[in-house]
Amino acid sequence: VHSLGAIWGGTTTVVDFAPVPNEGDLAAGIHDYMSVWQGQAYTDYTTHCIYRNSNTPDSIARFGELVAAGFPSVKIFTTNIRPPGASGTSLTPIGRIDTGRLYDLMQQITRHGGVLAVHGEDDELVMYNYLMAQQRGIWDYHNVHLIHSKDVEDFAFRNVVRMAERAGTGMYFVHVTAKDGMDVIAEARSNGQPVYGEVLTLALSFGAERYKEPDGMKYHTYPSLKPEEDRHSLWDGIMKSDLSFTATDSSFTTYLDKIEGKNVLDIRGGNVGIEIRMGINYTEAVVKRGMSLERYADITSTNAAKILGLYPRKGAIAVGSDADFAIIDPAVKKSLAMSDLHVRDYSPWEGWEVEGWPTTVILRGKIMVDNGELLGDGNDGQLILRKVDQSVLQRPTV
Repeated sequence: VHSLGAIWGGTTTVVDFAPVPNEGDLAAGIHDYMSVWQGQAYTDYTTHCIYRNSNTPDSIARFGELVAAGFPSVKIFTTNIRPPGASGTSLTPIGRIDTGRLYDLMQQITRHGGVLAVHGEDDELVMYNYLMAQQRGIWDYHNVHLIHSKDVEDFAFRNVVRMAERAGTGMYFVHVTAKDGMDVIAEARSNGQPVYGEVLTLALSFGAERYKEPDGMKYHTYPSLKPEEDRHSLWDGIMKSDLSFTATDSSFTTYLDKIEGKNVLDIRGGNVGIEIRMGINYTEAVVKRGMSLERYADITSTNAAKILGLYPRKGAIAVGSDADFAIIDPAVKKSLAMSDLHVRDYSPWEGWEVEGWPTTVILRGKIMVDNGELLGDGNDGQLILRKVDQSVLQRPTV
């Protein structure tokens, strides 16, 4: 489902999350996890390696094996997101990593030329916020942004950036949601530190005020939307390069999945943002805000490819690069309907006015989508092995 929505929307490579085993052949464990993609990959695909508190120091020390096997990116969570015993099933193999393991891991990442992706929230404050929400009677789901708050993001970002500075690690923060977090990134970059930020199309499109709509839980994914002023700040950041690209967390949930959560503990994460990513961002960034086409290509393709070690195979039009293209017709003007989309049964962007939409999508020279017709199949995607250019890890280059 992930890659089907992606290819319809003009995204040609998807990055999954695979937990790192503690024993045996680590790379083989990653390959085994990724075997589920075989036969259902409409896009090319690769994966981050997930490290958690359940990982042993030995598995951390062996990270170089994963880099050598073509998996140089690590994703970690600084929070468990919800308290132990919370209802609902996670959509990703999450679990926080403590400071000791993280600092050890950072040193291994630096040593072997990897890159770190961080879901940054201060776990102790998150858990205390859940406790206080219950005592203060703000338990309804629309208060989730008071738990996964700006302070939570700010404190975690500052701590991780300091650790990365000491370890010499190149890194990026996934789904930045608050001006506070973005300011931490901008400060680090101004000091020459290789720190990057990524933002969700969801967070660029909606503020926390949307949670109060009758089915406002459909807008939620973790770490949570923030107030409208933060949304405007995120746009400023992506326009002027404090943020580097837009992507992530496009896990596919059904409408019933999304609306069954009624409180801050059981509200469901995940969003259906991958199919609309190219089209919505074209309308909002290029048409409405005057972003150059070059910058648009950077934030939707090239910058992510560089940071993750896909470039220049991906993210470039050049001799030797994969012939991946998303052709956007700027003449398309319509109100986005569910009939325009191809996965799941809802979209937060239903009814949005768009100007410009992907009409032809090409993967390694093969036309996969053309004028409303799917021409490729689930056997067309390939596992992509990667190596990060060291310039990305030495200073902020994108």
